[in-house]
Amino acid sequence: MAASKIKKGDSVVVLSGKDKGRTGTVAKVMPKEGKIIVEGVNVAARHRKPTQANPQGGIDRNPAPMSIAKVALADPKDGKPTRVRFEEKDGKKVRVAVKSGETIDG
Repeated sequence: MAASKIKKGDSVVVLSGKDKGRTGTVAKVMPKEGKIIVEGVNVAARHRKPTQANPQGGIDRNPAPMSIAKVALADPKDGKPTRVRFEEKDGKKVRVAVKSGETIDG
């Protein structure tokens, strides 16, 4: 299996959908489903009835999974979306932003 180009903790830009153009940090990656959860993006509101555990009830807002194809890594230099390639530096495989050539990790 190929190495993932987007990892937990990365800063990403949403490319399409209702949150197009927004940026956020990756909270979870689900490679088998091809989904990703980004903090503060694609937030789903769930109305909760009052229960004994939660007597107040109310609205829970949580980020919902979205397709990994809808996001691109944010360039470390200017924050705009960029593609990612892998290079070997000092015997280590590192991710590099295609747009600026900046190393993303390591």
